[in-house]
Amino acid sequence: MEKHGKQTEAPHQGTHLPAGYVPPYPPAAFQGHAAYPIPQAGYQGPQGPYPGPQPGYPVPPGSYAGGGPSGFPVQNQPAYNHAGGPEGTPWMPAPPPPLNCPPGLEYLTQIDQILVHQQIELLEVLTGFETNNKYEIKNSLGQRVYFAVEDTDCCTRNCCGASRPFTLRILDNLGREVMTLERPLRCSSCCFPCCLQEIEIQAPPGVPVGYVTQTWHPCLPKFTLQNEKKESVLKVVGPCIVCSCCSDIDFELKSLDEESVVGKISKQWSGFVREAFTDSDNFGIQFPLDLDVKMKAVMLGACFLIDFMFFERSGNEEQRSGVW
Repeated sequence: MEKHGKQTEAPHQGTHLPAGYVPPYPPAAFQGHAAYPIPQAGYQGPQGPYPGPQPGYPVPPGSYAGGGPSGFPVQNQPAYNHAGGPEGTPWMPAPPPPLNCPPGLEYLTQIDQILVHQQIELLEVLTGFETNNKYEIKNSLGQRVYFAVEDTDCCTRNCCGASRPFTLRILDNLGREVMTLERPLRCSSCCFPCCLQEIEIQAPPGVPVGYVTQTWHPCLPKFTLQNEKKESVLKVVGPCIVCSCCSDIDFELKSLDEESVVGKISKQWSGFVREAFTDSDNFGIQFPLDLDVKMKAVMLGACFLIDFMFFERSGNEEQRSGVW
């Protein structure tokens, strides 16, 4: 006690306390902390417990599978592999589903960018034997949103090549099929405008929410994005020559009058080795955050149609030269 008494009489060096200043804390509170600095004036003491989320912050329900003890989503969930996807990639937590949103599309309501990464198939690289395509669909944070798997038979893949009709099934983190893309067999030449490319987007499977149809043009790759009633909503316009080296290739998302650009689908440059020896491509999709969630799904379908039309290979035949 004598030692503590001396410390209270002699203030710390550099302070300007009046003579006879008595600290507001009892000496017993500083046992083992002889050099503990005196709190500054106005300090209100330690804060109370965390008051919880602010008003208006969306809180997932307690039954949400990705939620922690309080129902909040766990960011680093183990990757679900029912679809055959690679392990280790965290899934995007499911946001609360808004009104009039098809089940499974609530993931798209809170993002304005999608990354589509096609997986490299070793058998296809070594033998040239065409296999079913698989894609990881991620948000801008690298969290997996969906996993897409092509569902076609061996004969169709290897006889029709990149022009093949296909069914693409898009799965969520629980392995549920939330979207189905149907591409019928169409002519791949611009000389036959009566039989141009198209793809149907269904969400949930069996319920069409939109279509992507190719628009005939002598020089440019052009597509029209339609709603479930086949009413035109947006257009996608690509470059005259769909070929590039060491840079991205942009397909611009435009209004119907093509006066304003509101987004784009970009074929991202993947490096010399990957571009030369595989048909595994990376895409980026950008669209307005407030765009109708169904049209966001239609843009995803447009990305897959563009991939097959211009950047898919069949054996040694390159489909990325821009020849229709």
